[in-house]
Amino acid sequence: MANDFPHELLDDAAGLSQYRGWSEDVYRDFLDVRHGAMTVADFHDKYTHRRAILSLDMTGFTSSAMKIGEIESLLRIVDAQRVCIPVLRDFSAGLVRCFADDIVALFEKPNNALDAAFEIHRRVNQFNQSKLASDHPTRCCIGIGFGNVYAIGPNLAQGDEMNRASKLGEDIARANETLVTERTFEALKKRPDIRFDKQHSDDQLFLFYKAIPAV
Repeated sequence: MANDFPHELLDDAAGLSQYRGWSEDVYRDFLDVRHGAMTVADFHDKYTHRRAILSLDMTGFTSSAMKIGEIESLLRIVDAQRVCIPVLRDFSAGLVRCFADDIVALFEKPNNALDAAFEIHRRVNQFNQSKLASDHPTRCCIGIGFGNVYAIGPNLAQGDEMNRASKLGEDIARANETLVTERTFEALKKRPDIRFDKQHSDDQLFLFYKAIPAV
């Protein structure tokens, strides 16, 4: 079938990679898949790895910028990162990436991701009660996913489970909450120290749970 698109298409992997979506190699493989030179199965086998994803968002960023000023609001983000990053390292996060008021961390084991989430909430609350805290304390919302993701992009985790974890952490979870995907729940449901409450939401396309320490 002849190409009936009447405009230029950028089909150069090096040219696409200049805009920092993915690396040149990843773009080359995507284009090979698109043009039939590489199978979807081969792409999957080359890039898939199994990880637990912790997606953290900080509450009140927009409102604090309006109320207390941009610099003070950005300092709240710095404070949260100062608290959270040591926790993520302590629980063996293999990757930690910060962007604006979000943090993404990858773990090999979902237990580590969940334990890190609870410890983050504990330490953030402790920091907020200390003399170091500002008058507008930051709290965190966390979503956790677990499963196969593609080791591409800056987070080395793209795909359905990354999308779900991000949705939970950035859009659905409230301050001090940890929400987990169904796959994460299945991996962790036998933990006696955690209670998982199924969440019901008519406007969500997938099932998720609230994770709560049982003690």
